[in-house]
Amino acid sequence: MSDLLTPDTILWSRYRIVDLVGQGGMGAIYKAEDLRLEGRLCAVKEVVPDANAPRDYQAQAQAAFHREASVLARLDHANLPRVSDFFLYNGRDYLVMDYVPGQDLRELIENARHKGEFIPEEHILTWTEQLIDALEYLHQQDPPVLHRDIKPSNIKLTPNGTIKLVDFGLVKLMVPDDNRTITVLQGRATIQYAPLEQIGGDAGHTDVRSDIYSLGATLYHLFTNQPPPDAKSRYIRAKYDPQLSIRQTNPAVSPQTEQAILHAMGLHPEDRPENIQQFRREILDNAPIVVNGQAINGWRFAVWRNRVLLALVTALLTLALILSLTPGLTGNSESYLQPQQTAPLSEAAANE
Repeated sequence: MSDLLTPDTILWSRYRIVDLVGQGGMGAIYKAEDLRLEGRLCAVKEVVPDANAPRDYQAQAQAAFHREASVLARLDHANLPRVSDFFLYNGRDYLVMDYVPGQDLRELIENARHKGEFIPEEHILTWTEQLIDALEYLHQQDPPVLHRDIKPSNIKLTPNGTIKLVDFGLVKLMVPDDNRTITVLQGRATIQYAPLEQIGGDAGHTDVRSDIYSLGATLYHLFTNQPPPDAKSRYIRAKYDPQLSIRQTNPAVSPQTEQAILHAMGLHPEDRPENIQQFRREILDNAPIVVNGQAINGWRFAVWRNRVLLALVTALLTLALILSLTPGLTGNSESYLQPQQTAPLSEAAANE
């Protein structure tokens, strides 16, 4: 992205840019000083409009940004950065949030991986509880708010141990009347953490179960030190590849935790927990894994997850059994393929 803001640039006569925090194709995030509130640091997210889009579309996108950013500004939760301001400046939209100090979880994963270690399960579950609290708060808004970009790099661990779910770049508001969602800020999710219905743009319907998938994929990464395969690849290879496993990589993870995470990462929305409250019960309270109203813990969960592969194996075994028991289809089948030979005629018959 060109035209990055330089340090000491002042936006809106209030925010002095201190440093660039990160950038991408859709914009950048800066650390800034609030000149009206001495000592307050904030994060300023700059959204760059699509120069190739029609002007009508750009105007609609900016109107939607300001309308929905006002909703974000009303959010108030301990595990979310507070959105304090938003404005249009020099043709670009800006969202101002609390600056969150500390390391993001991606950095913690990399540190553990370089040491040849895994982050302890009790630490991850403590963070998970806070993330679930944040999502429960977002999903209970009217209309519900979806984050849609949960991943380790968007989760900060502050020096006092508080988890913050940051970066509202893909937030959506659900419209209950027609089961749609409205984008607040356009962008693209990171594919390893995006559910199947979200890959490929905004055509697919997303709901609270989409956030549950992304949270599950994030936890998979935290427990294994490696990101999961993306949902599209998993779908294509579902009939042939072995199912995901966490304990195979990190045996210290409890079976209940593994089953809860893999349930959250179901390829289809109906294969995941119905809501974040159900996921809380499964991963934190050791509640049964519930699919379609039925508890399927333990070996039943393994059978359910591998149902496609088991169906294929059963079909092949059935076919093999039929072939072995049907006369003429196995050992004697070669006789039907060879040309028929007649016995040689006797000499007398040949002379007739």
